Amino acid sequence: MFIDEVILKIIAGKGGDGCTSFRHEKFVEMGGPDGGNGGKGGNIIFKGDEGLKTLIDLRYKKLIKGNKGENGKGSNRTGAKGEDVIIKVPVGTTVTDEETGLIICDITKDKEEFIIATGGRGGKGNAAFKTNENKAPLTSEYGLPGEERTIKCELKLLADVGLVGLPSVGKSSIINTISRANAKVASYHFTTLSPNLGVVKVNDKSFVVADLPGLIEGASEGVGLGDKFLKHAMRTKVIAHVVDMSGIEYDPYESYIKVENELKKYNENLYNKPRIIIANKMDISSSKENLEEFSKKIKNIEIIPISTVTKENVDKLKYKLLDLVEKHKDTSTYDNLEFENYVLYEFKNEKPYEIEKESENTWVIKGKKLEDLLRMTKFNSDEATLKFARKLKRMGVDEKLKELGAKEGDIVKILDFEFEYEERLKY
Repeated sequence: MFIDEVILKIIAGKGGDGCTSFRHEKFVEMGGPDGGNGGKGGNIIFKGDEGLKTLIDLRYKKLIKGNKGENGKGSNRTGAKGEDVIIKVPVGTTVTDEETGLIICDITKDKEEFIIATGGRGGKGNAAFKTNENKAPLTSEYGLPGEERTIKCELKLLADVGLVGLPSVGKSSIINTISRANAKVASYHFTTLSPNLGVVKVNDKSFVVADLPGLIEGASEGVGLGDKFLKHAMRTKVIAHVVDMSGIEYDPYESYIKVENELKKYNENLYNKPRIIIANKMDISSSKENLEEFSKKIKNIEIIPISTVTKENVDKLKYKLLDLVEKHKDTSTYDNLEFENYVLYEFKNEKPYEIEKESENTWVIKGKKLEDLLRMTKFNSDEATLKFARKLKRMGVDEKLKELGAKEGDIVKILDFEFEYEERLKY
């Protein structure tokens, strides 16, 4: 089964909690704090594997969770880092953040690795909070949750040459003839329901050809799953447009124009890729006359007439394709311009929090930095609570609440926690 698109949720490992501990040696007076820090949570990593050809292994994984870091221990022992979770995916997999639409990574090499979700930071132990003013801190921190996101994994085949054309023009027969592929061949439309790959050998050199499922009018807009197939063509260096020159099912020139229009509508960069035209089925009597008429209308694109039945010009086609691949061998196997509309990062100074008035006496504060601070705070002592309050003040939260009209006794909500606003709170 060929699976080329999967959506799943991933949650990296939570950081380990910091430890609150004090030295207890018999003859050591005022031993002081020795609580160690928690270990970092495990990352979730995607790794390219050229042996995989489909995303089927991810299809039934609705959720991937990372490993938690170990908690800190006494005697200043730091918890172990959570083990990374490594997921193998086919080379050619693009990973996109579903919420933002931004591309996280594009895996184009075997064994290439990308961190898709980062594990949470480990919480500090009480030894880290020792100061001259506070030699015996009671507070330590919880570990931060790991990064959480919903992603789309999309496989776009990596090939040197992509065969495109209407259904039943003979693409599967061509790939079987010029390579060792075993693509299914039949006389009905859409025999090829998933892309086939074949390795073509010419003397001591070789290149990869992708037989892409037949396109129909409207393919660029998703008709007949055409947009799913066209994305694979984006990864090829050279386009070989296959035309049935017999004219039995399609007028050769009209069918050629239909497919070219779909390529252009889908992506201008795809349309501008180097190409040749393969005039197929030249063993049929009507093909020679049709080729003469077709050639009069085509400018600046080489046409190679072939027959997979008689093997006419098959070797010529292989050498020509190799020549084009060699000529464009420095071209990336994917087109960077394809991603320009997605990977547009704007660097700007964003506020660490936002304050909204939920009701007459209730205020809601949102912001990742502030929420992370809350998640890491252990509210098990007055010291920890005061420490949290001081940090809020340094971030300007008190001043902003007062400016917005907050009154003594109002409720301030951060995530699931509620606090009472005190205008004259002593820090």
